[in-house]
Amino acid sequence: MKLIAWDFDGVLNRGFQGGFFLWQQSFEADLGCSAALFTEFMFTGTRFAEVLTGQRDLLDLLADWTRSHAIPHSPEHVLDYWLTKDARTDPQVLAWLDACRTPGVIATNNEAYRADYIWRRMGFGRRMQRIFASGPMGVKKPAAEFFAQIEAWSGHACADILLIDDAEKNVTAAAARGWQVFHFTDDTRDYLPEVLGITP
Repeated sequence: MKLIAWDFDGVLNRGFQGGFFLWQQSFEADLGCSAALFTEFMFTGTRFAEVLTGQRDLLDLLADWTRSHAIPHSPEHVLDYWLTKDARTDPQVLAWLDACRTPGVIATNNEAYRADYIWRRMGFGRRMQRIFASGPMGVKKPAAEFFAQIEAWSGHACADILLIDDAEKNVTAAAARGWQVFHFTDDTRDYLPEVLGITP
């Protein structure tokens, strides 16, 4: 194993718990806007899917929402609030990451603003070699091209790359290319240190 590709949400970050996103908890109290209506607007149809593959700018989409719903906040303010509330790293997994000697990259389905937030403001640029995010890449997991871009950048054989991901479809797609894989779940997480070759 020469490179580890770490998924972000669901592995390094635990912003989705108990069937909902943690940012939804105080959204209405903090912004005076319905979290349910915001969620419906953002995630119904193809809008956010287009954002995730770089076909649409997230700030433009947020501007559409603020205009159409008479929101008393700028798109930039809503975005910063959302990104900040969504930053819920898993301390145990971060400790394992820091103890691991194998170089790592982030491999995530996220758009450009959040990718930059993760890399710079959350400090993962000090922990990883690079972030591969679907928005700037123009393709998201589990598409083959997503994994191919990491392979081309790294120069490693598929068998020398490990994907750690909580989504079974992504694990299946990477395994089909010959990658090593670890399906990260609440039931399997305690086995990760052994895979990483560290003592928890």
